[in-house]
Amino acid sequence: MHRTPLNPPLVLVAHGTRDPAGPRVVERIAAAAADRLATSVRAAYVDVIGPSVGEVLREIDGPAVVLPAFLAAGYHVRADLPEQLGAERRRVLVTAPLGPAPELAAAMRDRLAEVGWRPGRSVLFSAAGSADPRARADVRRAADLLGGLLRQRLGPSYLTTAHPTTAEVAATTAPAFLAPYLLAPGAFHRELAALPGVAARPIGDHPGWWTWWSTGTGTRSAAAFRRTAAG
Repeated sequence: MHRTPLNPPLVLVAHGTRDPAGPRVVERIAAAAADRLATSVRAAYVDVIGPSVGEVLREIDGPAVVLPAFLAAGYHVRADLPEQLGAERRRVLVTAPLGPAPELAAAMRDRLAEVGWRPGRSVLFSAAGSADPRARADVRRAADLLGGLLRQRLGPSYLTTAHPTTAEVAATTAPAFLAPYLLAPGAFHRELAALPGVAARPIGDHPGWWTWWSTGTGTRSAAAFRRTAAG
């Protein structure tokens, strides 16, 4: 049955990876979002693959809401995406990025449980790195949130750019489990899976994504939808 969208179209913007498993996860998130929000949801990418943000926006008539599907507010959120949006010269509302958020920490805990983690087993938190100190602060916050749920102190480690690196920490601490602060599979997750310890899956299309949408940042995003529709 055809439903008339209740909200303006949503553009879900991810980083992009040449690993075909990555876009499949993003498309599953977009499909679930479309079903729950009763609106059109399109996936776009800021790097590596297409369609680009501009290509998707040029196929949308009227206002749109852009959701940066990033787990920290680094270069792509603060510089790359705004630059690409500015080149389009059109009306969009950009929400806050996905993370950090308690709901995503809960999703990471569930991913660890899937691969056998139990209370008391050691965990190493691993994220994609950033040269932006504000992004690294977001990652530290995400590590604190997960550590609170696991009842162990977690410090962040990074797969690239920042220190300490995940490989360095894994070599000295021999963690039992590796918790990827990653949205989708790709080169970073393959690198993580090659290290000692059992690597959990990325957050992906975990149902916690929808808990996030209905509370906290997601609530503000939903309000942004309504304001854009009314305007």
